[in-house]
Amino acid sequence: MNESSASGGNPRTTILVLYFSRGGATRQLADAIAEGITAAGGEAMLRTVESDADAASARDLVVSTDDLHQCDGLILGSPTRFGHMASALQKFWESTSSDWLKGTLINKPAAVFTSTSSLHGGQESTLLSLALPLLHHGMLLTGVPYSQPSLHGKDAGGSPYGASHLQEAGLSDNEKQTAIALGRRVCQVAKACADSTIDC
Repeated sequence: MNESSASGGNPRTTILVLYFSRGGATRQLADAIAEGITAAGGEAMLRTVESDADAASARDLVVSTDDLHQCDGLILGSPTRFGHMASALQKFWESTSSDWLKGTLINKPAAVFTSTSSLHGGQESTLLSLALPLLHHGMLLTGVPYSQPSLHGKDAGGSPYGASHLQEAGLSDNEKQTAIALGRRVCQVAKACADSTIDC
């Protein structure tokens, strides 16, 4: 799907990390996820959506239709807004009807991540809300299996639904390791799909 590397080897697996971050907490997760993608031999394409210029995610380019076509997988992230994704991300997905009709994202692996200011601030409901447009686009939703040791922490974010972060401080070690594992897993699934002789 992507161009081969300059050395003439196999195409590089590109995972789109699409997120919105107001104060920087969700961006920290995006960076850790990108680290996992890179560790798996892939390329992380960090993108955001149209929003206020002072948003932390404004560091990255605004997502384009070409990004959706070129990526081999997508990981979607947002801070919690009353148990739901941020309105800027919702607005973006409401503009993707043409890609839905074309099947642009069908059979590409996907995952989700979020951050909250309190431990019971709606992390899991937000992760589920983030998953809905991905399912409607026909993506293959992945999570974090309980074989991941960092998922067993009791004082920070992270669930089988996706990576998450409690905004009291910087990423805890468990939160970072869960985010890295999520990025690595989506990249590995995307590679397996590319190598498969059947649609994943």
